[in-house]
Amino acid sequence: MTQNHSNFKILTNETAITLAKKLGLVNSDASLNCKEIGDGNLNYVFHITDTATNKGIIIKQAVPYAKVLGESWPLTLKRAAIEANALIHFKSYCPEFVPQVYYSDEQLAITVMEDLSHLKIVRTGLIDGDPYPLLSQHIGEYVAKTTFFTSDYHLEPPAKKEVARHFTNPELCKITEVFIFTDPFFEELPGDFEVELTDAAKKIWNDQEVILEVAKLKQSFETEQEALLHGDLHTGSIFASKTETKVIDPEFAFYGPVGFDLGQYTANLLFQAVTRNAAGKEEIFTYLHEFWNAFEETYTELWNTQNKSPFRHVNGYLTYLLTKFKRDAFGFAGCELIRRTIGLSHVADLNVIEDKETRVAAKTISLEIGARLIKKRDELDVPAIIEVLKQHTLPSYTTL
Repeated sequence: MTQNHSNFKILTNETAITLAKKLGLVNSDASLNCKEIGDGNLNYVFHITDTATNKGIIIKQAVPYAKVLGESWPLTLKRAAIEANALIHFKSYCPEFVPQVYYSDEQLAITVMEDLSHLKIVRTGLIDGDPYPLLSQHIGEYVAKTTFFTSDYHLEPPAKKEVARHFTNPELCKITEVFIFTDPFFEELPGDFEVELTDAAKKIWNDQEVILEVAKLKQSFETEQEALLHGDLHTGSIFASKTETKVIDPEFAFYGPVGFDLGQYTANLLFQAVTRNAAGKEEIFTYLHEFWNAFEETYTELWNTQNKSPFRHVNGYLTYLLTKFKRDAFGFAGCELIRRTIGLSHVADLNVIEDKETRVAAKTISLEIGARLIKKRDELDVPAIIEVLKQHTLPSYTTL
């Protein structure tokens, strides 16, 4: 369907400042500085600061195409409204982990929100070796609360269906379906990787067990509406410090399988584990344990205290669900490891490795672990995954 963008205008530094003053979010006579800081593929992000007080706001604007590809890949502007609404929803469940939204405009695809510049993007921080002692505890609680409170176990069925209707997000889901579940698993479809990875990639493409299990995971992503998900919960979508954590960028939000958010975060910790030395790996292993423990403990508490399902007291039901979530998560994590290695969208965790031989070795390990997670997800738990990671050590390079 053709979208009408006749009233849409891309902001500039100057018009972003004008908007901030018009909304009364900054003093009209303040001396303001504005810088476009967006480094993603889909949006522009303007950071406006008062030069006298150093206080600021963020203005994020979606554009009607994938910024990295231009107008050859059109995208709905509705994703900006979905992101703003998702932030508001998620903040109502766990206010400490979500930034404040001050204003949104669906027609201009604008969201104005809290300035988080005192924090650091977690992916960058992990690559730099920064410690995040509360990160995984916070993210585990965040996923448990956002998924429980938007599920059938808390919402009455009509209420849940009404919420789900507002988060129908086909264009952004299509990106996930293509880039995570389809293109990386077929030789004839687009990919991007070092030529030295060709044999490892062919091993994935020719492994019919992998392909079958990915088909099952894609079906789960497309059909299961268990809860409202962030939809893109990697370490580049989280700001943090030693004491504070904020989850950003939920423009991919949709109703889907709980394991998808769990798997995204898990996979992005695994990238770090692949690249680190023994001591660095142990830190990431701690993050993995803390994340899964926090998720399961928080979800269990909510199940016991906030559950409105008539089946809430059925013996074994919660255990069944937690097992399903973990099994799904490991499979989705495997897909993420593979697509970030031989797909079109890579991760800095691997690409910052300057030595090509070591970088290829790290990516080969990522592919091997990804395939194992996909095929053996019914048999694995966190300790078993950690044992697999301990067996894979890079020959000459570690980030830490």
